[in-house]
Amino acid sequence: MKNLSSAPEDILQVFLEFLSVEKGLSSNTVLSYSRDMKKLFQFFQKEKIHWLKAGEEDLIRFIHHQSRSSLSARSLARLISSLKSFYKFLVLDGMIKKNPAVNLSSPKTWFSLPKFLTMSEVDLLLNQPDEKDIHGIRDKAMLELLYATGLRVSELVTLKIKNLNLEDGFLLCMGKGGKERIVPIGDSATRAIRRYLDEARPLLLKQPNNFLFLTRRGSAFTRQGFWKLLKSYVKKAGLDVKISPHVLRHTFATHLLERGADLRSVQLMLGHSQITTTQVYTHVSRQQLRRIYDKFHPRA
Repeated sequence: MKNLSSAPEDILQVFLEFLSVEKGLSSNTVLSYSRDMKKLFQFFQKEKIHWLKAGEEDLIRFIHHQSRSSLSARSLARLISSLKSFYKFLVLDGMIKKNPAVNLSSPKTWFSLPKFLTMSEVDLLLNQPDEKDIHGIRDKAMLELLYATGLRVSELVTLKIKNLNLEDGFLLCMGKGGKERIVPIGDSATRAIRRYLDEARPLLLKQPNNFLFLTRRGSAFTRQGFWKLLKSYVKKAGLDVKISPHVLRHTFATHLLERGADLRSVQLMLGHSQITTTQVYTHVSRQQLRRIYDKFHPRA
């Protein structure tokens, strides 16, 4: 067993490198794990618990403490996954003998159904950018592409021109864990991107740059930068819903399934490694069927 005086910050850095190099997790996932572990260390410091001596009851108290801070079921599940991975790593590295997280179980995240927009809400949102302005032309293309493909926001902002094939109507996307996938692009998004490439991007370009979407400074967007942009258009549209970039991804999947797309195809387009991750959208579709039934059946 390692020295109890080891600094948690030093071990955390080694753990994060392990996740990135050994496990091949994406930088976004590693960042999420880092945030979770920092919350754990802060909790231990406040409760005067040594992080190498923590038991199962200490971890359960931490989870309950986090659940009271309005964490979603999905975020709570990731938090528990972070704890299990961290303590498994400590055992493998010989820092502790017994894993206090081995019996922790995740909440049933599928009960927390993803939010999505109706077709009229999508139309309203996509019509907000002012296409008389180069930034509006760019924003229109970004929103159209996000809804047309179901890309994660990190995939959208890192997309490069060479990944587009507008002639055949598809793009090549680098997803989680460095996995590539091909995603179709619809006519509406293709038209918006062509206009952006012809009329707006050349004026935004300050120096050679391969990223598709550029900011006013001519650089690639950050995830936070695009989120801020999206929220401004949601407010402008007067939509009374909390929308994150992921909501458009949920909307893409839900609308496909509601119109008869098979689950396997949607899984491939979303880049889900397991079909059980995609199945959450079938619950949404069943919810929609229930609403239709209740509204229109004479004896509902």
